[in-house]
Amino acid sequence: MDVLAEVLRVSGARGALGVVLKAGGMWGQWLDTYPGAALHVVSRGTMWLHVTGEKPLEVRAGDAVLVSSGTPHGIAGGPSVTMGSCDREAAVRALTEGGALRLGSAPERTEVIVLHYEQDPEVSTPVLTFLARPVHVTARENAQFGRTVELLTTELAHPQIGTTAVVNSIVDLLLVQFIRAWLARHPEERSGSWLGAMRDPVVRDALAHVHARPEHPWTTQTLAAAANVSRATLSRRFRSALGQTPGAYVTQWRMDLASVRLRDTDEPVESISDAVGYGSAHAFHRAFRRARGMAPGEYRSRLRERPQAGEHRQRFSTSTTPCPASAMRPPQSVAAPPPPQRTDR
Repeated sequence: MDVLAEVLRVSGARGALGVVLKAGGMWGQWLDTYPGAALHVVSRGTMWLHVTGEKPLEVRAGDAVLVSSGTPHGIAGGPSVTMGSCDREAAVRALTEGGALRLGSAPERTEVIVLHYEQDPEVSTPVLTFLARPVHVTARENAQFGRTVELLTTELAHPQIGTTAVVNSIVDLLLVQFIRAWLARHPEERSGSWLGAMRDPVVRDALAHVHARPEHPWTTQTLAAAANVSRATLSRRFRSALGQTPGAYVTQWRMDLASVRLRDTDEPVESISDAVGYGSAHAFHRAFRRARGMAPGEYRSRLRERPQAGEHRQRFSTSTTPCPASAMRPPQSVAAPPPPQRTDR
């Protein structure tokens, strides 16, 4: 069982191209908050990442930095600049027309590819969330990632038949390669996140059993036996890695699976109950109501009343394009102000 692949599949954590940004001189831009994670890939030059309350982070050519969902942040040409506000129309126009979005002044020395990864809102397993700080992977830490970025930049520079399909595939591949590089190189940043738990062999083994057979009547004892460790060891390692008990995780994953099936299929509730490990329909109803705040049947009805039910996101959709940058601005060089207050969309 490839646990990461399975969770990415169920959670629908696929990527979309935000925009290609080209900038020169002194430039800076606060970004709109976005429901998904943002991956900034620097293909040329240098970019500085600004996050409120943290020291600016230098991101050089070949590097990439992942910012978790809902984190207000800015990107700039230096550690101390005035950040501009978003020009949404310019961002949408650049994405729609397939051109680059330009910032600052000539000559353009920096190129950044902004990618976005959004998780299915009906899935609560935190694949790309709960990263306490931005995750930075340098070029020297992952040569394979750099070669994939080159493929992406080439495809974007010379679009042809099938470019959309190629870009979609490359964007998804970049996320997996980025995760691999981070897990291999940054052990001090891994604890407390779902991705970090993949580095603990005991937790990873237990998760593989859960995801391979979610319908099995797992208990902490039987899961510990399957992972060849004691009950106490599994409980301790699970809490350290994920901040919850094995039993709580099993329930969470079952509810995620059930939620997606309720939305996307016409299976009877009783069949879904059996498929996710509840022999009793009453027990399933009780667990589902506790997790989602309503009965399974009501949950299904409410989801299907929404427009585009079952299609939580379309790739390259200009209607959901965040503001990654604004049009050309004159050079400025003063301390960055705090970002604008978050506004709901």
